[in-house]
Order: sequence, then structure tokens, then C-alpha cells
Amino acid sequence: MLVSLATAPARPGRDNEDFLGTAPGTVVLLDGAGTPAGVECGCSHGVAWFARTLGATLLTEIFTTDAPLADALSAAILRVRSLHEDTCDLDHAGSPSATVVAVRARGSELEYLVLADSTLVLDMATGEPVVITDDREARIGRQHRARMDALPTGTPEHTAALREYVETMRSYRNRPGGFWVASVDPDAAREATSGTVPLDGLRAAALLSDGASRLVDRFHLATWPELLKILAEDGPGELIRRVRSAEDTDPRGERWPRGKAHDDASVAYLRFTLA
Repeated sequence: MLVSLATAPARPGRDNEDFLGTAPGTVVLLDGAGTPAGVECGCSHGVAWFARTLGATLLTEIFTTDAPLADALSAAILRVRSLHEDTCDLDHAGSPSATVVAVRARGSELEYLVLADSTLVLDMATGEPVVITDDREARIGRQHRARMDALPTGTPEHTAALREYVETMRSYRNRPGGFWVASVDPDAAREATSGTVPLDGLRAAALLSDGASRLVDRFHLATWPELLKILAEDGPGELIRRVRSAEDTDPRGERWPRGKAHDDASVAYLRFTLA
């Protein structure tokens, strides 16, 4: 398995709230849920710390144990919770959270886990790519984002609407009928989509934060097969470059309404040798 990685913050000089990590046969990607200015999160460490700490802990759990990926994620959440439960308000509705995509090649199979709206794309030797993501947050969000999407990104009015949207979405987080992310509740790991795919016949796989997948699923400037072709021919850095180019053509969110004009973007691209 050959792994190529690229990650970039939304803007130069700003914290990157994504995490990418790899060990032999294992790759982990997390996308921390950013907190808009003026919205409290109850944690003195912040989202970037949470994503890095949970990502590194999860990578270690997966690589050093034989536990199923959901069990590894549950254990990692508990471990990180113990690191700041005495200093932070973990009962706060906005306690830091992150999406998770994890894969582990073992034996003749690739194990995978996807929690929340980051994306795993499997490039099969035959047929169309298999795209695995969790759209529960997006489906709920569509009910509440009309006001925010109608306003130009970056304006004070849009910023206020974004704060309202984030606070509204918190009431749906990690509860039945809502959506699930990695935060302080280890049971959220049970809500992840997980499974296995035979390595025989798998050409490649891509792990994408939503800041990178937006070239396809928000901007519709490429298809999933075209995205895989970009990664195969030019690498993860080129995919992020194309995302940034598209974002720069629409800085006010008029063509593609969105919460953030630019977002942290992270990509892991895995190549497999076909049997």
C-alpha cells in the first residue's frame, strides 16, 4: 500500500483543524468541527487540539491492537475525554468534535470506518467507485440553513446567521434522530458506517475531508471517477489546488452557498497492488 497525503488550512497562518496520520497499513483522517467567533465550546484546548489528539490516539489504537475499528474509536474517545474532563466543561453542547475516516489493511481485506460527513472513495478495478459518507448532518442542516445561504459569505449578516445555524445544529448532535460525530460520547462510534472490502480488485482508496470533497459534492466541478483520476495522475496536492481555485472564484458564496468561503482540506490517497 502506497500512501500520499496533503492537507492545507483554510487560510495561510490559521490553525488547521483537520488531522491526517498513517502507520503501516493504517490511515486516519479527522475533520474538526470549527467554532465560529462568538460561539462558546466549553473547552480551553480548542478544536485543533481535539482533532490532533483524538486522531493520534485513534491511530495508535488501530495500529497496536486487533480491536474492530469501532471499538478502537470508542476507546480513543474515552482516552481523550480523560485528558481534559477535569479542566473543561465536557457537558457543554459545543464541546469539540470531529468527523472520522479510518482504514486498516489486514490480510486480504481493507477494513473501514466512516463517522459523519468526511468521505471514503473506493476505486474498484471493475465498476463505478464506491462512495461512503454519512449525510445525516447535511439532511438536517438543509432544514435550517436557508437564511445563511441567502447571505453573502463573509458579511456580518452571514457571520451572525452562521452562529445561529451552528447553535441550532448542536441540538441535533449525538442523539437519536440527529447526527453523530466523535466528541465526548464513546457510544458515537457505534453509529459509524463500517465494513470490509477485499483487497483483490481494489485499485485505490481516497480519504477526504469535506473541504476536499467539495470539488465533487458541493461545487459539482468533477465526478468521483474524475476526482480519482486527479489523485492518480497528479496527487492530493493538485486536488486541493483545484478546490482553492474554485473557492477563489466565488468568495461571497453566491454560486455555491456555504458556511465558509474556504475550508481546511485534507486528502489521503492509497494505492493497492492488484493480485
